[in-house]
Amino acid sequence: MARQKINSEFTAFDVVYEDGSRSSNRKVASSEVAGPNGHAVAKAIIEAQDRKIAELSGRPRGAIKSITRSSGR
Repeated sequence: MARQKINSEFTAFDVVYEDGSRSSNRKVASSEVAGPNGHAVAKAIIEAQDRKIAELSGRPRGAIKSITRSSGR
């Protein structure tokens, strides 16, 4: 069985919104989340992604309640 190539360019995060909805495996550039403030930076990037998606779709997303790194499978 061949080894699966690990993509280290992105770090995946699971996001829980205040309304209880969940979004899994949201990708953020690994270079952006390196360091002690990685989760805060990732949250800001994901919020910016949500704003852009809401702008294009016309459906706003709720506020983020929590963010955690996705478990590697």
